[in-house]
Amino acid sequence: MYIKEFLIDLEYVSGYSNNTVISYKNDLTIFNDFIKKDLTKVSSDDIRKFIKFNASKKDKTLARYITTLRMFYDFLEKRGYLKSNPTKSIALPKLDKHLPDVLTIEEVNKLLDIKLETNYDFRNKAILELLYSTGLRISELVKLSLKDIYLDEDLIKVMGKGSKERMLPLNDAASLYLKKYINEIRPQMIKKTNTDELFLNNHGKGLTRQAVFKMIKSRALEVNIKKNISPHTLRHSFATHLMMEGADIRFIQELLGHSDIQTTQIYTHIANQTLKNNYEEFNPRDN
Repeated sequence: MYIKEFLIDLEYVSGYSNNTVISYKNDLTIFNDFIKKDLTKVSSDDIRKFIKFNASKKDKTLARYITTLRMFYDFLEKRGYLKSNPTKSIALPKLDKHLPDVLTIEEVNKLLDIKLETNYDFRNKAILELLYSTGLRISELVKLSLKDIYLDEDLIKVMGKGSKERMLPLNDAASLYLKKYINEIRPQMIKKTNTDELFLNNHGKGLTRQAVFKMIKSRALEVNIKKNISPHTLRHSFATHLMMEGADIRFIQELLGHSDIQTTQIYTHIANQTLKNNYEEFNPRDN
């Protein structure tokens, strides 16, 4: 009962995505199966036993469990199901700060330099140009429909986390290949059942996150990019390259759809590290 009510609140009140809600559900199911008692009777010691039982798991997983439980018990406390939140004395494990991989501009150019022969080549070119020019999340990309694309204004409308809407500008390349895809390629990919989803698969249906992930992995292998690349790598690269060009952090925050400026500040660290690496590589005094 409590878990179901919490998940409904996450989805319909807080506006969390379906994937996020499923993640919280999975964590709470694991906890519930372990604890085997009324969830409103859980103590801090019970939660410590749960963490100790899962101690062999990665710190990142444990941190996620604790964060999920904090939110769940904060919800129960606010609803009056319990007097105090038993997670308040539970500390998060210290996580190693790891800067995400980003592509160099040269690597981005290699990735985007697709030989355009088939309909899928044109579609993939449009996807990659769009991801790199806007910093879209993969979840935002696959949810795009035709009504979200304003080609005359070179803008797209995006529904981000928490159902927050934002308008993003398109650069010349993204605009060019989107127009080509929408006006000439996409009509050829439509099957018996029409759909408004922007990017289509070989069955004429909307592309999944997994399909885009697989396409980008395959493309990276084709051009011999050794990094562990994903759709999010292009988002990181987009933000880092803007930062290196001197873009204002608040502007980048708005483009990425971050609610907290601290989330965006990671790109300051990545840009600084990249500049440091370039300096060390090309400084003649170090050779």
